[in-house]
Amino acid sequence: MTITDMTSHFTSLSRALRIGIVGAIAIGLSACAPSFKADVSRFQAQLPAPQGQTFAVVAEDPALAGGLEFALYADLVAAEMAELGYVESAPEAANLLVRFDYEVDNGRERVRSNGFGSSSHFSAWGGFGGFGRRGFGRGFGGRYAYGFYDPWLAGGEVRSYTVYTSGIEMKIDNTATGERLFEGQAQAVSRSNRLQALVPNLVDAIFTDFPGNSGETLRITIREDGKSVRPAD
Repeated sequence: MTITDMTSHFTSLSRALRIGIVGAIAIGLSACAPSFKADVSRFQAQLPAPQGQTFAVVAEDPALAGGLEFALYADLVAAEMAELGYVESAPEAANLLVRFDYEVDNGRERVRSNGFGSSSHFSAWGGFGGFGRRGFGRGFGGRYAYGFYDPWLAGGEVRSYTVYTSGIEMKIDNTATGERLFEGQAQAVSRSNRLQALVPNLVDAIFTDFPGNSGETLRITIREDGKSVRPAD
């Protein structure tokens, strides 16, 4: 075995271990929840069929480039692309450049009461409104509903907890022409802010029925026994 073969072998082993670690964390935490729901919005031009087309996954945010955490999630994206039939290569030799980003916000409080008033004054599900480092995407009409809550008026037991919005963004460009071929986002609201558990599910969601119908936003539910896909509310 040559030095090049050994390097390739250890690189592949390292990637397999990284994917395994992320998968184990995601599976372990998902056991606590019956399902994972994500809103996925995708736009595409003429994405070429995977007939020898090569790709490379790079960080959209330069601050993430070279990071170990980014490498974990980039491996998941690369595995999905390879499953479709595309061939991974170095960025300088790739036909397709897959730009990837991820983030989770700082959370918002949700209030719920079991009294005779309104049961909740914060809507957990929202649209693609943008958040975090730069604000994801252009905003797809946020649907968050904030309300006024007065426990003295509503009566009953009042409970509050924090919900977090997590999201990934993926763009695919033709390296020869610079043309944008695909862009998509997947966003979810949950009570966890652990990206190690959230990102694998979001990646799974954005690649469900990939590349999808351009301009369509879907609600994708991932359960242990399968997936369901329907138009978003």
